[in-house]
Amino acid sequence: MTTPYGTSRSEPFWTPDATSAADSRIADFGRWLTSRRAVNALDDHTDYAALHEWSVTDLEGFWGALWEYFEIDATTPYERVLIEETMPGARWFTGSTLNYTHHALRHLPADAPAIVALDETGSGYEVTGEGLRTQVASVAATLRDLGVGRGDRVVGYLPNTPHAIVAFLAAASLGAVWSVCGQDYAPQAAADRFAQLEPTVLIAADGYLFNGTTHDRREAALDLARALPTLKATVLVAHLGLPWPSGAHPSLTVPWEDAATRTEQLQCTPVPFDHPLWIVFSSGTTGLPKGIVHGHGGVLLEHLKTLGLHSDLGPGDRLLWYTTTHWIMWNLVVSTLLTGAATCTYDGSPAPAARPDVLWELAARHRVTVFGTSPQYLLGMAKFGVAPAVHDLSSIRAIGCTGSALPASAYPWVRDHVGDRIQLASTSGGTDVVSGFVGSAPTTPVWAGELSAPNLGVALAAYDADGHPVVDQVGELVVTRPMPSMPLYFWNDPDGSRHHEAYFSTYPGVWRHGDWITLTSHGSVIVHGRSDSTLNRNGVRLGSADIHDVVERLPEITEALVIGAEEPEGGYWMPLFVVLAEGAALDDVLRGRIRDAIRAGASPRHVPDEILAVPAVPHTRTGKKLEVPVKRLLQGAPADQTVNPGAVDDPDLIDYYARLGAEHRARRNAG
Repeated sequence: MTTPYGTSRSEPFWTPDATSAADSRIADFGRWLTSRRAVNALDDHTDYAALHEWSVTDLEGFWGALWEYFEIDATTPYERVLIEETMPGARWFTGSTLNYTHHALRHLPADAPAIVALDETGSGYEVTGEGLRTQVASVAATLRDLGVGRGDRVVGYLPNTPHAIVAFLAAASLGAVWSVCGQDYAPQAAADRFAQLEPTVLIAADGYLFNGTTHDRREAALDLARALPTLKATVLVAHLGLPWPSGAHPSLTVPWEDAATRTEQLQCTPVPFDHPLWIVFSSGTTGLPKGIVHGHGGVLLEHLKTLGLHSDLGPGDRLLWYTTTHWIMWNLVVSTLLTGAATCTYDGSPAPAARPDVLWELAARHRVTVFGTSPQYLLGMAKFGVAPAVHDLSSIRAIGCTGSALPASAYPWVRDHVGDRIQLASTSGGTDVVSGFVGSAPTTPVWAGELSAPNLGVALAAYDADGHPVVDQVGELVVTRPMPSMPLYFWNDPDGSRHHEAYFSTYPGVWRHGDWITLTSHGSVIVHGRSDSTLNRNGVRLGSADIHDVVERLPEITEALVIGAEEPEGGYWMPLFVVLAEGAALDDVLRGRIRDAIRAGASPRHVPDEILAVPAVPHTRTGKKLEVPVKRLLQGAPADQTVNPGAVDDPDLIDYYARLGAEHRARRNAG
């Protein structure tokens, strides 16, 4: 089959170099399995498909092997890898005790950078392994003096700087539970998350940088502290050097400079494998955000697998992945330390107007080996003519990409404008499992517009409407066997009903994630978008991402959002909303080109009923398009019952789309 972008889906777009594949850590893991575990199915140590098949067939063997291969340093050994293989309720590595922070710090060279702190001005500084350990020990002692102990909650209102990493590791070393969100959240939106946790200590910064502007968040931080009545203290971080007002604080305050500069010895508290490590939140687009609880051991093993094997990170490597602290990718950025590699933090816009290529410039200057971003970023670079290759990007061996489906059109651009030897590793997963379900590895080929393979240890399937696995046709993304990083539980869900409803109510005992995917006969995975926002015209289903891919290739369109809305008496309205590039006009000629592109590149049955120009597409604060809430607004659902404004990047768009829906319903009723 030949695709519109001129490549054949029967042939890989990119194939790993044989020598590099054989030298990778995942190939070394295969050799180790053969020699130490006598796994005879792995004669070819670069045969990813064989390794994956073994990893999901022998769960205990695979996860037990990871424990041994990465030399997990448990205070108390485990009794058995997996008992009660049920979902939910699987119990992993029972009897063991360990601590995430101990593992994050133990492989860091004392005098080499562990964190490289960067910002959009191009400036930065480094924190060595010894410096990081010293700061973590100091902040941990401060938290202990403030009454923080095992199981207490410590929350952060922080940008993506080393302060957030230090604070998290300090809290985790005590067995306390961490949660964080970025400072672009309004105080009430942050309180919607944190107040549920009844935190003991808040750690807040004075502000952050974005697109050439310094954002003063001192008053917002104080408002948040006032909204958290359980606080014993607030630690104040002078990231921008702004003076904190005196006498206005609702609780005891401690300057970060005092908290982080004590001379202390780090002592990590051993905790059970499933002791809570952090609480991450769903986007909270409807109602209060759900607090998802992950454990020390599950995160430790999952992130060693993902970063150590799939991303091939180890000592000497550097990862730069653009993220904010409230996106799950921040958690992956921190876990880079588990592998002994250095991680880069970044404060600012990914493409500030004054220097839109600053991330590529920084990646070149700091010899980044794995560069991580989102589809929107790569598409924006292509559309606005940014040329990354003017910088020396020879150190980069892989570009990770996640957040939504990466369209096939981005692959040739990366090859031609970044480098043809670089692996473009598109991944898909979720906050729910704090990792990926599908991605790439140094031993997997890449097909443009597709994800290379299910991740190790992920028993992935696509289910049809009857709950049967299918290949080469669209189905529901399900996971049929447990993963150790699946949620322990939801916060404030004592009977587990919300947790069960979120993942296990459709297929009992099977995780349903809510995405449409196709498992191809050559082993890759195509992600079509959220299954609850699927376009279903006359019984023919299509993922919204397939439409967005085609439309957003047009130079006149910067972003698109297609909605399929069921209407009374069997009606179906499918509008396409487009954000126009500067200077473009949505006239009949452009509308015709859009419709022709959809017919040829996606489906002639899914040409939209209307094409409407809009000022912007609303997103969650992690960058995902708000498809389901917009659909409900268009159908007439009350805005206050449909979308939480604090979860939206531009809350004014809620009323805008609600008005569009009202206008459409008025025209329909009048006709």
